[in-house]
Amino acid sequence: MQEFIDFVMRNALMSGIWLALLVMVVISSVQQKLNKVKSVDHAAATTLINRENAQVIDVRSKEEFKKGHIVGANLLPLAEIKNNQLAAVEKYKNSPIIVVCNNGISSNQAAKMLVQAGFEQVHSLKGGMAEWHSANLPTARSKR
Repeated sequence: MQEFIDFVMRNALMSGIWLALLVMVVISSVQQKLNKVKSVDHAAATTLINRENAQVIDVRSKEEFKKGHIVGANLLPLAEIKNNQLAAVEKYKNSPIIVVCNNGISSNQAAKMLVQAGFEQVHSLKGGMAEWHSANLPTARSKR
């Protein structure tokens, strides 16, 4: 034990950095456990869609949605979620929901807002449409 204390005293900067990293990992782990939004990969999302009839909500722009989206997805731009315009998806409050964006960042933000609005089973697609496309999963195009 004395050797450990001596090491810490001689290497205070390195020990401090190590301690700070440890604290950050612990905090990150706790936040992840407490977060009501679950991140799912494309395989888990497909399972939710097929087995639990999960609804897909695409938070990208209308132009991006037209270029290609997950089959059966509902368009609800992030701006509308921010403005609490949720009438189009209100009927899915108790159903599993998968929120999708381009790369998984905006969808996580939107999913948190949906949880705050009372939606119960909200998931965010890891990697977004970029990962969906890279896995060669089916998409649909819209003319609207």
